[in-house]
Amino acid sequence: MSILKGMRVVEGSAFVAVPLAGMTLAQMGAEVIRFDRIGGGLDSGRLPLAPSGQSLFWAGLNKGKKSIAVDMKSPEGRELITRIVTAPGDDAGLFLTNLRVRGWMDYESLSKLREDLIMVTLTGDRHGRPQVDYTVNPALGIPDITGPEGYPDPVANALPAWDLIAGNLVVSSLLAAERHRLRHGAGQDVELSLKDVAAATLGHLGMIGDAVVNEAARGKSGNALYGAYGQDFVCADGQRVMVIGLTDRQWRGLVAATGIAEEISGLERRSGRSLRDEGTRWDLRHDITAILEPWFAARRVAEFAEDFDRQGLTWSLFRTIKEAVVEDPDLSPENPMFKMMDQPGLGRFPVPSLPTSFSEMLRDDPVPAPALGEHTEEILAEVAGLDFTEIAGLFDRGVVASMTTPQGKAA
Repeated sequence: MSILKGMRVVEGSAFVAVPLAGMTLAQMGAEVIRFDRIGGGLDSGRLPLAPSGQSLFWAGLNKGKKSIAVDMKSPEGRELITRIVTAPGDDAGLFLTNLRVRGWMDYESLSKLREDLIMVTLTGDRHGRPQVDYTVNPALGIPDITGPEGYPDPVANALPAWDLIAGNLVVSSLLAAERHRLRHGAGQDVELSLKDVAAATLGHLGMIGDAVVNEAARGKSGNALYGAYGQDFVCADGQRVMVIGLTDRQWRGLVAATGIAEEISGLERRSGRSLRDEGTRWDLRHDITAILEPWFAARRVAEFAEDFDRQGLTWSLFRTIKEAVVEDPDLSPENPMFKMMDQPGLGRFPVPSLPTSFSEMLRDDPVPAPALGEHTEEILAEVAGLDFTEIAGLFDRGVVASMTTPQGKAA
């Protein structure tokens, strides 16, 4: 994917959102340089791990990047990072971080060396306090509406939704600021916070308005699809399926495929309400489920799967991730997004490239994450503009490291 070919982005980050942003830009063709402290950053050993002890998490979020390992506590190391971030070039001067350091690695300091610098900084909240998904979610009430109906305790989510949304918003913000620079020549200090991303999303989905204008609080609904009809059922073979009746077409298809039209008509007569309305389907979801439960309980998935697919129903099996990898071709090389890759220290498994396809660009195969410091010498020479003697001196003094030096072998 060469749509961003020529663009150079420097990334100083940890955990999910900003590494995801950098990886997305790299998969679009940008040269993304990630700097880490010698021995690895905060997330270099984060779970899940391969049997070798190396982080599958880190490898997954840093595909296609270049890596330089620097002693960021030393003045020389900080000067090097500053030099790399502010290096000249029309397509350079782009910096992503969630590790801002006032008085050094901040916009005020860096923009003195490059006036058209674009720096995108993700913070925890708008006050600058640290936050992660597992603190933002409780603060905004999401665990209170997550989990089985009637369950009294809050339930956290294993998927870091706000990190994922924030990471993609970092990409959008960088590209918007870069377009502004192309038109006006001006740099920009762009800042967003994880909590604001989550709060805005709640507002966009009508959840803040609902909490303000309606007296009743939204409660837990288990696996039901909030606001319409969708429910999970256990089948005769013990497998669990999810079926959806969100739109009118989905609802009519579900009723027809399960042969419950007469029972549904009876429910409409008794309630005096039409189940063609999605809000009514939500209100009467327990009655609908009571009608459908015996149908699924009496059948194995194999008895209705082909018919459901033929009729275009929206449904799925519940699987573990291990089962999904084995059974779902969308997680295999049958999907053009995935390629089987042998990765040293990690193993062989399907690795995704960019999910987006562009009509005028070929999708490149995924590129493995670098070893820590793999590109240290290249970056020092080509980006920082140092000669061989200067680079050798930095290695000798322990200011930088590479995968071939003792400090870099831990990667």
